[in-house]
Amino acid sequence: MEIRNIAIIAHVDHGKTTLTDALMRQTGMVTDEAISMDNNDLELERGITIYSKNASLFYKGTKINIVDTPGHADFGSEVERVLRSIDSVLLVVDAQEGPMPQTKFVLKKSLELGLKPIVVLNKIDKPAANVDLAHDQILELFMDLGANDEQLDFVTVYAIGREGIAKKNINDESKDLMPLLDAIVENVSSAKADTSLPLLIQPFNLAYDDFLGRLAVGRIYEGSIKKGDKVIVKKPTGEIRKASVTKISTFHGTERKEVNQADAGDIVILAGIADIYIGETICSNENQKPLPAITVDEPTISVNFLVNNSPFAGKEGKFVTIRQIRERLEKELEVNVGLRIDFSAVDSFKVFGRGEMHIAILLENMRRQGYELQISQPSVIIKEKNGKKLEPFEEITIDIPDEFSGTVIEKMAKRKGNMIEMKSENGNTRIIFEIPTRGILGYRGEFIIDTKGEGILCSRVIEFREYVGEIKKRHLGSMVSMLAGKALGFSLYNLQDRGELYIKPNIEVYEGMVIGNASKGKDLTVNPIKGKHLTNMRASGSDENLKLVPPIEITLESGMEIMQEDEYLEITPKNIRLRKKLLKDNDRVIAKR
Repeated sequence: MEIRNIAIIAHVDHGKTTLTDALMRQTGMVTDEAISMDNNDLELERGITIYSKNASLFYKGTKINIVDTPGHADFGSEVERVLRSIDSVLLVVDAQEGPMPQTKFVLKKSLELGLKPIVVLNKIDKPAANVDLAHDQILELFMDLGANDEQLDFVTVYAIGREGIAKKNINDESKDLMPLLDAIVENVSSAKADTSLPLLIQPFNLAYDDFLGRLAVGRIYEGSIKKGDKVIVKKPTGEIRKASVTKISTFHGTERKEVNQADAGDIVILAGIADIYIGETICSNENQKPLPAITVDEPTISVNFLVNNSPFAGKEGKFVTIRQIRERLEKELEVNVGLRIDFSAVDSFKVFGRGEMHIAILLENMRRQGYELQISQPSVIIKEKNGKKLEPFEEITIDIPDEFSGTVIEKMAKRKGNMIEMKSENGNTRIIFEIPTRGILGYRGEFIIDTKGEGILCSRVIEFREYVGEIKKRHLGSMVSMLAGKALGFSLYNLQDRGELYIKPNIEVYEGMVIGNASKGKDLTVNPIKGKHLTNMRASGSDENLKLVPPIEITLESGMEIMQEDEYLEITPKNIRLRKKLLKDNDRVIAKR
C-alpha cells in the first residue's frame, strides 16, 4: 500500500483541526461526531492546538498519515520537529485574514526543507473573504521566503472546513472534501518504501503509557522493524546504546493499532526503549550514520521557578518541595524540545521558553497536577556577540477597527516599535510592527482594553538584533496588604477609588500580598481587613449597600504581564496570587535604600 505523509500547518484559528476532524469523519475513520483531534483539557478550554497529534486515513488504496500541528508561535518547536518527518504540508490560510505571522514562520521552515506545500484557502464563506487577494498575498509570501520555481507552482484548494466542503476551482459544485484528498494523492510523492536497506527511524515526538513507559513516535525512513527486534540507538553526538522493541503500533484514524511489523515510509509508535529522546536515530547496526539532529529555534524569555514560601505555602498543593518541582521539570524536558532549564542554582530553576504562553501552559499543567510554586517576572534573554548586546525582536501583526489605530501606534512607538506596513480596508486597519520582545511583554492586556476587545494581535520571533536601550512603559503601583486576615467589603469599597482590585470580599489575605494596582504609580500599603466602626448612633445615608466594582481576575498570563520586578506570582492548584518578594513593608523600604 502506498503511503503519503503530510502535516497540516497554519496560523492559530485558521481552521486546521476542524479540517482534519472533517477528513476523519468523511473517510469513516471516526464515527463519533464529538471526537476531535484537540483532546487535551487545555486545548478544549482555549480552543487552540498546543501539542502536535498524529492520525491516518485510507483513501483510494492509499494510507495518508496526517500530523495536526499547533498554530500559536510559542509552540513553534512542535511544528519544527514534525516537518522533518513528512513529505508535504497543507498550508491552511483564512480567506479573509490572509497570511498571518505564524503562517510565515511555519511556511519558511517547510520551504527550507524543500517541501512543496498544497495551499488550502479556508473559510471562503466568510462575508469579507477575498479569495483572489489572499491567493496573491500567499504567492507574494512564497517569493519573499525564497521559494524555488517548483514550490511557487503550488496547488490551491478552496474549502469550508466547518461544513466539510472542498473545491479545486472556486465555482465548482462540491458536497465533501474528496477534491482535497484527490489533490493530496496526486501531488504528494509516495513515501520511499525500501525495505531492503538497514533500519533507520527518527523519533519526532514522545508519548507515555502507564504500562509500557515511554513511547517513541517516529518515521521509518528505511528498512522494516518487527516486534522483539534488537536495535541500536544513536545520539547525534555518536554515542550508542542497545535496546529491544517490545511493541509496535501504527495510526488507524485517531487510534493506535498494534502490528507485528512496520515498513519504511510509515509513522510508528515504538515501546521498549525506556530512555529514547526526540531526534535520536534508531538503527539496526553500529556502522550506520545517525540522522541529522532535530534543531529548534532558541528560547527568547526566561522565568525563575521557586518553591512557594508564602504564609499560605503547602495548604493547597500536593507537590511542594524543590525536589518534586525538579523531577517534574526534568520530565517536561523529555517531550518539550522548545524548553531549556538551568538546574545549577540550589533554591530555584531558570526556565527558558519561546514566549509567555509557552511557559504559562507548562505552569497550568503543573498546577492541575497538584504542584505549588512561585515564579519571578519574565525577562528577555540578552546575548552578547562581538562585544554588542543583542535582544530578540518580534514581528507584530495587528488587525483593529480604524478608530483605534492612533492609540495603538502611539503605544507601540513608546515601546520602540517600528511600523513596517499599514493597510486600511472596509473600516479595519492592519499594521505590522517590528519591536523588541521587551516592548511587547505586558502589552497584550493593555491592547485588549485599548481596542475594547475588538483587536487581534499576533506575533512571531524574527531574530536577535542590537539592544535598543531603555523602554518606558505605563507603570502602575501595587496595592499591598499590611495585615493578614479576611478582606472585608467595607474596606475594599474605600480602596477601589485608588486603583483596580484583584480580590473579592471574604478572601483570605496575608501581609505582603498584592490585592490590587495603584493608579498613581507608587506602591500603597493598605489595610483590606478593616471593618466598619460600629456605634449606637445612626447616620442618614451611611448604611446604604456598598457597591463594589467587580475585581480583575488574575490568570497565569495576566499575572505574568502585570507583575513587577520585586514581586512573585504564587501558583497553587486552587489559586493564583501576586505577592511582594519581601513581605514586610519595613524590609521593602530598607531594600529600596
